Amino acid sequence: MAKTYSKNKPFFTYRAIIEPDEGNTFHAYIPALPGCHTWGGSIPEARKHLREAALLYLVSLVEDKKRVPQEEGFEFVETFSADEVKSA
Repeated sequence: MAKTYSKNKPFFTYRAIIEPDEGNTFHAYIPALPGCHTWGGSIPEARKHLREAALLYLVSLVEDKKRVPQEEGFEFVETFSADEVKSA
């Protein structure tokens, strides 16, 4: 069944970070949700676990009538050529 989205309901969008960890696993976390960390044996598995963890995190905030954090960070990727690195 496809999800139906309404313009009247808010969306929560967060940056998710997945990094290689020890033992061929991947550490996944959402910086805007303190303590929301998980892991997986592959990137897709870490992403799946992170989505589950974040959803539970958000549900518990709403149930406890606590403020749901908004993403405040800004992230981008910067590329440097080998020539730039040599001449710096």
